[in-house]
Parts: sequence; structure tokens; C-alpha cells
Amino acid sequence: MKGERKFSAKRLTSAFKYAFQGIRYAASSEKNFRIHIVSALIVIIVSTLLKINQVEWLFILISIFGVMALELVNSALERAVDLATQEIQPLAKQAKDLAAAAVLVYAAMAVIIGIVILGPKLINLFITN
Repeated sequence: MKGERKFSAKRLTSAFKYAFQGIRYAASSEKNFRIHIVSALIVIIVSTLLKINQVEWLFILISIFGVMALELVNSALERAVDLATQEIQPLAKQAKDLAAAAVLVYAAMAVIIGIVILGPKLINLFITN
């Protein structure tokens, strides 16, 4: 097909390099992304200590990475909107608010999953001890 680029290890390496630069940038400049990282580490430590099973790990990891991915998309969308207009525009505000809402909805689901998986194990830990 016209316009298709051939696969090359150099292009693949560059793609990963840019992606990791994006993660580093988000971790260093985005407060909400840092909050998600700290929350993820806490959940991973607690999940490890509680010895959750493989299926539970899948739900926990999908929740963690989903929230982080949406936060990155939200940040990218905010930058794109800011680049497009410096003026206060109702549609620009709506775009930013909707992207933030997507993160909030997914984060709420992640919290519910965490409560469903970790809650009973934590209650049993404290009741039996």
C-alpha cells in the first residue's frame, strides 16, 4: 500500500523510547499521575501480602494500568486543547472535563474492584487476629 512504512528495529526502538519519555514526563510533571503511581504501589504491596490469586491479579492489574493509561490520554488531550486555543472556549472546557470524567469513572471502578477483592481479605485478617 502507498504510504506504508517498512518495519525496522530502529523505528520500533524509537517508538518505545518516545513512549517511555512520555511516562517519565507524566511522572515528573503530572500530580495526578504520581498519585496513581503511589496508589498502584500500595495496592500491589497489599495484594502481594494478601496472596491474591491469578484471576484477582488480572482484575487488579487491569484496573491499575487502565487508570494510568486514561490519565495519560487525559493529559495528552489537555495539551492538545491548550495548543489549539488559548482562549476560554466552551467546547475546549467540555473536552477537558469529559476526559477528566473518563478517568474518574474508571478510577471509581478500580476502587470498587479493589474493595471487592481486597476488602474481605483485609477484614478476615483483622478479625481473625
